[in-house]
Amino acid sequence: MQELVLIQPARTQETMAREATRARLHREFETLLAECGPLAYRIAHGVLRNAADAEDVAQEALLRAYQKFERLENKGSFRGWLARITFRLALDRWRSVKRRRLRETVWALPDRQPLVLSTEEVATFKAFEVRLQKALDDLPEKLRLVLLLAAIEGYTLEEVAGILGIPIGTVKSRLFFGRKALVEKLR
Repeated sequence: MQELVLIQPARTQETMAREATRARLHREFETLLAECGPLAYRIAHGVLRNAADAEDVAQEALLRAYQKFERLENKGSFRGWLARITFRLALDRWRSVKRRRLRETVWALPDRQPLVLSTEEVATFKAFEVRLQKALDDLPEKLRLVLLLAAIEGYTLEEVAGILGIPIGTVKSRLFFGRKALVEKLR
């Protein structure tokens, strides 16, 4: 009977260095997680006011933080970085729940009937949708981004300022000029 021998490929210096770096990052993440892990749950619970949803959001935030940890340049800012990730995820969950509740409430009303549109109305809506999309595409990017986030996606002015990294006054002026330009393009 012949004996089977497994030969492992030679580990290069580069491979060993990568493994050492991964191990170091893993240990560093675990250390920071021990300090800041409960923070994710507290933030999520503060936004959602629901323990089960807060646990889900906290886990998702920790998973995303782990996946992107090696990209974090300043490991000292981990606490704030994790807080931002958690807050944004919790806010997204809260909006999703809010939209779902609104949808369920509106459709649960007995007098609510589905809107039946004629072909002419559908064509008119479609034509307007095409005009609106073209008008939005023609706007400068800085105005279009603020319009999309604030007017269409429903973010507050403070949230838009945080997302884009610009002062709130700039958000207000871009929103004003963006709406004005959009109205002109739709005339």
